[in-house]
Amino acid sequence: MDQLIQSILLIALLFLFLGGGFWVAMSLLAIGYVGISMFASAPPGIVMSTTVWGASASWTLTALPLFIWMGEILFRTKLSEDMFQGLAPWLTRLPGRLLHVNVLGCAVFAAVSGSSAATAMTVGKMSVPELSRRGYDEKLSIGSLAGSGTLGLLIPPSIILIVYGVSAEVSIVQLFIAGVFPGMLLAGLFMGYIALWAVIHPGKTPPADFSMGFLEKVYASRRLIPIILLIVFVIGSIYWGWATATEAAACGVAGALFLSLVTGSLNWQAFWSSLLGATRTSCMIAFILAGAAFLSVAMGYTGLPRVLAEWIRDMQLSPYVLLIALTLFFIVLGCFLDGISVVVLTVAIILPMVQAAGIDLLWFGIYVVLVVEMSQITPPVGFNLFVLQGLTGRNILYIAYAALPFFLLMVVAVVIITIFPEIVTYLPQQATARN
Repeated sequence: MDQLIQSILLIALLFLFLGGGFWVAMSLLAIGYVGISMFASAPPGIVMSTTVWGASASWTLTALPLFIWMGEILFRTKLSEDMFQGLAPWLTRLPGRLLHVNVLGCAVFAAVSGSSAATAMTVGKMSVPELSRRGYDEKLSIGSLAGSGTLGLLIPPSIILIVYGVSAEVSIVQLFIAGVFPGMLLAGLFMGYIALWAVIHPGKTPPADFSMGFLEKVYASRRLIPIILLIVFVIGSIYWGWATATEAAACGVAGALFLSLVTGSLNWQAFWSSLLGATRTSCMIAFILAGAAFLSVAMGYTGLPRVLAEWIRDMQLSPYVLLIALTLFFIVLGCFLDGISVVVLTVAIILPMVQAAGIDLLWFGIYVVLVVEMSQITPPVGFNLFVLQGLTGRNILYIAYAALPFFLLMVVAVVIITIFPEIVTYLPQQATARN
């Protein structure tokens, strides 16, 4: 009973801090400090200083600013301007035609940015006006963009997978490899739905307004192909064991700088802006991770994770029932917080339950990202909904309704990887065996 009261007090205090506008990192540090001070005998100041330093000095974290910087550099290579021109010629024969640009464009940019909101915003700026001008269905155009924007959280190199790997002490290389097939699965489900919708509503898809031969298509994609090859090289070098995540990120930065130089978009202002943008984002995430590390240690001192794990074990819940409960919990929490905050806020408390239920932590990391993706397009505070509201001027409920089919497809994806966990674990196992 005492442990239950402690849990309620700390959770209430956390939501009080967050609701009061405190930074997430400061809220985590404060809750950890209060938890140790009230419910443990350890000196909170010493524990905080050593834990924060240990979390900040982690070698694993070095991949984070490098991948973010790679994305910032490529973002300034006019990638979004080239994307429509490069992808559109290859899609004219598919049912739904240029609507698939939203899915494939988001998939490409997801491998660059690692951010859901940035992916939806960048691709949306390019695709929404163009699709509207050509007469494509507005609801499906907006809905497919809302759903596809969430691929920024899953397709590697994903920032949120790095955050989960550091928080849960799971190999980031393994997480990156594990995210490939689920990302392809989700993109395939989205494209399949668009194609099926186009077949059912043939009159709502405008006819192709241009036709190109193979060499013409390749020429139209000339500026997009090097970026895709760079992304494939970065992920492939990790899979084949040629490089660690940090080394691959360093190669990615070098390649991005080279492409930016070749395309003529590398100048001092762009270089400085990309460096500052990467620094700001990296510092924010590192600060949150340091706060989460201290909260995790503080929870260990209070004994709450052990009590929760024993409670789950005594209830003898099946892994499926636990996953259903966690799915609902993550969706609700994700309506109010960004994905990174959701992960760092919950990992310290939830992982003991997950381990007690016998769920593989590598698989669970991909599951968490998929569920957090779902929360990005659910009202009242789904971040992608606000991004698209700013782009289109449409009511947020209209956008949420347009995104509903893609939310349901994400539910289908979660069910599929739950029934067939090999979709997540196969590539990491093969990479481990190969290396």
